[in-house]
Amino acid sequence: MSRFWSKVVEGLDPYVPGEQPTIPDLIKLNTNESPYGPSPSVLEAVRAQASDTLRLYPDPESIALRDALATYHGVRRANVFVGNGSDEVLGHIFAALLKHDAPLLLSDITYGFYPVYCRLFGICYETVPVDERLCIRVSDYRRNAGGLVIANPNAQTGIALKQTDIVRLLDDHPDSPVVIDEAYVDFGGETAAKLIGNYPNLVVVRTFSKSRALAGLRLGYALADAALIEALIRVKNSFNSYPIGRVTQAAALACIADDGYFWETRDRIVDQREKLAKSLTQLGFDLIPSSANFVLARRPGYPGPQLATELRKRAILVRTFPETRISDYVRITIGTDHEMNQLVATLSELVSDAPRPG
Repeated sequence: MSRFWSKVVEGLDPYVPGEQPTIPDLIKLNTNESPYGPSPSVLEAVRAQASDTLRLYPDPESIALRDALATYHGVRRANVFVGNGSDEVLGHIFAALLKHDAPLLLSDITYGFYPVYCRLFGICYETVPVDERLCIRVSDYRRNAGGLVIANPNAQTGIALKQTDIVRLLDDHPDSPVVIDEAYVDFGGETAAKLIGNYPNLVVVRTFSKSRALAGLRLGYALADAALIEALIRVKNSFNSYPIGRVTQAAALACIADDGYFWETRDRIVDQREKLAKSLTQLGFDLIPSSANFVLARRPGYPGPQLATELRKRAILVRTFPETRISDYVRITIGTDHEMNQLVATLSELVSDAPRPG
């Protein structure tokens, strides 16, 4: 600890992202990246930006990109905010909208960045336990709150709330911001974006990192009432007035335009998720029903950290979490057919000597 650190830094316990190692012939199933690359039109758009224009600043308001996203979601440009990945967008949201006298409500099993942002921005928060099935009970959120942040589907479990549940949360908290983080919604959830016109307290956060296969370019966005978006823009322009580079804006526009490729790769991931779930069940795993591009699974008699360690020895990365209620689980990103076949074959060997449930 340096004597030059501020008090804020001394008290931080930073979020730890998924491991990004360089291991030969690695099967990387730990960070929920897409197993398929961007569409050819996206790559063409990226190459086209490798020109003299890179000496110029990008459009600071990302007008063309915001217009394209507005058209895609059936809203207006004033309802769209963009940032360098949904994590940055969330950071602006926490700073601009979520610091109030009443506590912010978070699930006890959720995306680990949320409590980190609370500590960074000095936001009082409370965690609301999920039930025995690891599901969010919206009735448990019917209490005084300065705001709510819900990952839907849940970033740890993959469980999705129905839109009727989101409406209940919004109706129960008309005077508080309700943030719905939809990083994984394309894989089986129901977006709340269509509710924005009826709920001025709703903020929907999306990313290009998962279903859009652009994690390497870092682009996320928020959809909300124009007054909320204006608050985010004020924070952005007090922090970084040129956040989205020319290359990223061009790639995102091409990605939005190639909707056929998006749905093709999305459907392949969902199909492979269902196949993996069936294979894991046959191997004696307990699975949490997933609407994301991953599955959360445990094998009775085989602790999650031990299983992850054995898989890593065989150049297969999965992720575990320290929270007691899910510490025996491994989270497995959906990969290609070949990667999933290799995973299942390896797991079959590893669990063959472990006791079967029942």
